Amino acid sequence: MATRWGICGAGKISHDFAVALKTLPAEEHQVVAVAARKLKDAQEFAQRHNIPRAYGGYEELARDPAIDVVYVGVIQPHHLSACLLFTNAKKNVLCEKPLAMNTKEVQQILASAKMNDVFFMEAVWTRFFPASIEIRRLLAQEELGEVKMVRAEFGFPLTHVQRSVEKELGGGALLDLGIYCIQLISMVYNGEKPECIQATGVCLETGVDETVVATLKYSKDRLAVLTCSLRMELPNDAVIVGTKGTIRVPSTMWCPTSLVVNGKETQYPLPEPCLPLNFTNSTGMRYEAEEVRQCLLKGLKQSAVMSHADSLLLAEVEDEIRRQVGVVYSQDCQ
Repeated sequence: MATRWGICGAGKISHDFAVALKTLPAEEHQVVAVAARKLKDAQEFAQRHNIPRAYGGYEELARDPAIDVVYVGVIQPHHLSACLLFTNAKKNVLCEKPLAMNTKEVQQILASAKMNDVFFMEAVWTRFFPASIEIRRLLAQEELGEVKMVRAEFGFPLTHVQRSVEKELGGGALLDLGIYCIQLISMVYNGEKPECIQATGVCLETGVDETVVATLKYSKDRLAVLTCSLRMELPNDAVIVGTKGTIRVPSTMWCPTSLVVNGKETQYPLPEPCLPLNFTNSTGMRYEAEEVRQCLLKGLKQSAVMSHADSLLLAEVEDEIRRQVGVVYSQDCQ
């Protein structure tokens, strides 16, 4: 039977997610409903993507009995309320990253998912790309020897985008872009907590971080360096260096379609979209959707690839970097 999806939010990322689902077999994935704050937006979205039901409010989506899992694609300050709405309605949830504004909110969401006995995953789509699976395989087989250093960069000129620069919209380079660098580093170092974090950055007048550089030190003298920026285009690649070799993740490190292992490149092409996309390589969201389906079929409440512990670690590292850079959201004061 097909996994029946409900989509919460009719914005750009939800559009791309709906397009990505179309690259998977229709007998396995179907979007059956979409909800937006305005009914007109939901109806237009439903028409564009051939979705049978459109709701002008998230509560109606939460009450729909014909939904197996909800994809939450609203902006991050609204993740907490949306996730709690759906988990309390006993709905399985895939929520866009960053999962929440801080560790406290992440803990609330995960506790609710556990209490309501539903599947829950943060949509860190990068982890499910074939290139990421290959990275984990190479590391598990110790092809690089002992990994000593990870470097990751993600930066784009986004200061003209309101969502990226306004504090009340959850703006800032770290939550928007830096999270991809942190998740990669955490994946390489197997979900281990860094022993020490040293961060510095530049903030915009709005009070959010424009550019951040952070160094993370792990046990056994292993290091990681990340740079993220809303001001400039960075190389947007990543390098994993071990005692016996190197993996380079070329330019689109957050949605990788190739890997260079010890100088040898391998391509991992994506399927073509049926509609124009808003973001780079968005059909790659198909991989996280398929992970959700497989977990639901097995009766799992979380994914081993992007676990609740992984989401908590991401939030903790983000909180500490923000503390050092001096970025405080209203959610931190509640």
